[in-house]
Parts: sequence; C-alpha cells; structure tokens
Amino acid sequence: MADAITLQVEGMSCGHCIRAVTNAIQGLDQAAKVEVDLAAKRVVTQTNLPRADLVRAVEEEGFAVKG
Repeated sequence: MADAITLQVEGMSCGHCIRAVTNAIQGLDQAAKVEVDLAAKRVVTQTNLPRADLVRAVEEEGFAVKG
C-alpha cells in the first residue's frame, strides 16, 4: 500500500488549482490518489513517490509548500 503524504500548500483557491496540483502529482504517478482541501490548504496524496518529488511538482505549478 502506498504511503499517505500530507502537504500544506499555499495559494490554492479554486477548481483550476485543484486540477493543476492533481495533474502535477499524477503526472509523476498515475496511480496516486490525490485529495485537495482548499479551506485547510492541504493536499493528501497516497503514492510511493518521495515527498521531495511531490513538493517539486507542486511548486513547479506555482504554489508554495510549507513545512
């Protein structure tokens, strides 16, 4: 089973943001499950990818990952 990784992501505010983050992560791992909570500024991903790869993918979309 894939590990759950939680990222605190600043700058997400709409459906486009959800799609951008989801597509960025699934572009690296098509099987990744991605849940985005805009209000909490949280992205929870189930994947075997390293956290650093997820952070880089989200930041390349123009969002800031905290922590």
